[in-house]
Amino acid sequence: MIAFVGIGANVGDAQANVLDALRRLALLDGTTVIETSGLYRTAPVDATGPDYINAVACIDTSFDPYELLGALQDIEQAHGRERPYRNAPRTLDMDLLLYGEQVIQSDVLTVPHPRMHERGFVLAPLAEIAPDLVIPGLGPIHDYLPLVASQAVKKVY
Repeated sequence: MIAFVGIGANVGDAQANVLDALRRLALLDGTTVIETSGLYRTAPVDATGPDYINAVACIDTSFDPYELLGALQDIEQAHGRERPYRNAPRTLDMDLLLYGEQVIQSDVLTVPHPRMHERGFVLAPLAEIAPDLVIPGLGPIHDYLPLVASQAVKKVY
């Protein structure tokens, strides 16, 4: 299944953490990284702390969405991810943005990822690798890019 994963960090060496997350994603059994965006620097949204480094990866995986979520959380834990409060600064954050064209709403997983269409730090790298993407239940990604144009998102690598 084709899936898109958002990756971000703003604690420690954020760039190294994002790059390591991409490497670990490629090492998952039954998973191939098809494409990765560049790295983007963004200010925290609804939070405080240092700027984030963000990226998006497109993968082909044999994991079901819940197995993939678990694997992403394992990678976060390997980086010492803590969740002391909502939107806390983090060593690594990995979000399952899209899983094929599926729409999933459960207690542990919502796909498409909620608010992804409101976040420049998701849409800019996602549009870089999938400019014609249609977000299930929402519409074409290009319809949402103008709505986040005021958010400071700068490609750094």
